[in-house]
Amino acid sequence: MPTPTADPVFAMRGVTVTFGGLTALSDVDLEVAPGQVLGVIGPNGAGKTTLFNVACGFIRPDTGELSWQGRDVTGVRPHRLAGLGIARTLQGLGLFNGMTVLDNVVVGLDRAARAGFWSGLLALPRSSRDERRLRERAMATLEELGIAQYAGRYPGSLPYALRKRVALARALVGDPDLLMLDEPASGLSEEEMESLGALITSLRSRMSVMLVEHHMDLVMNVCDALVVLDFGRVIARGAPSEVRDDPAVLAAYLGVEVPGHGEGAR
Repeated sequence: MPTPTADPVFAMRGVTVTFGGLTALSDVDLEVAPGQVLGVIGPNGAGKTTLFNVACGFIRPDTGELSWQGRDVTGVRPHRLAGLGIARTLQGLGLFNGMTVLDNVVVGLDRAARAGFWSGLLALPRSSRDERRLRERAMATLEELGIAQYAGRYPGSLPYALRKRVALARALVGDPDLLMLDEPASGLSEEEMESLGALITSLRSRMSVMLVEHHMDLVMNVCDALVVLDFGRVIARGAPSEVRDDPAVLAAYLGVEVPGHGEGAR
C-alpha cells in the first residue's frame, strides 16, 4: 500500500464541467498515489462517468487542471494516453470483432512496436521479429489473465465476462503506470467479481489503479482510498473504513437524512 505522503502520479485540481445549465462536476479534487488503488463511487447521476471521461481526455473541463507525474495534461487527447503510460478500459469494451482475441491484445502494444512504417510495409526481417515479440508479449498477458486458450477466437463468440477480460488484457499488455477502469465489475457474477478483485489487488505492485464502480463489495475490498461523488461534488474521501460510515455518504446512498449529515463531507 502506498504511503500517504507519496506524491500523486495523477491528480485533478478544481475540475468543473457544465453541460448547458447543468453542472456535472463542481470543483472536484482527487489524487492517485503510486501503487494505490483509488475508487470513485457515488449514486446514479453523481458525476462518475463525467469524471472518468475527463480523466481519459474525452471531455475538457471548463475550469481546473489535470496533472500526470507533475506535468500539466489538461486537455490531452485520448490517443496520447498510452504514450504517457496510462491505459483504460471502457464500459463499451471497444473490441474489434473482426480480429482474434490475440490480435485485439496486440493492438494495445501499438506504441511498443520498434519497427518503423517502411520496414513493416516491405516485410523486412526487423518487422517480422518485432511482430513475434509483440505477439509473445500479448500471449503472456492472456496467460496471466487465464484466457490464453481463447487467443484464436473472435470476441463476438465469447461470453461477456470473457470479453471484459480481453479488454483488460489489451489495457495491461503495455504495462502502464496507471490503469483506469470504468465499471469493471458490471455484468459479472459474484465469482467473477472475486477473481477481478484478486487481479486488481495483485496489480498494486506494478501500477496505480483508478476505478469508477458501483459495486460496493468490490471497492471496499480492493481500494486503498475512495472518493465519493454526489451531484457532481466530492462529499467524502478517505479509506473505505472511514467512508463506509460517513453520514454524508449514507445520506446520498439511502436518500434520507442521517443524523450528522454534512459533518463527514471532506
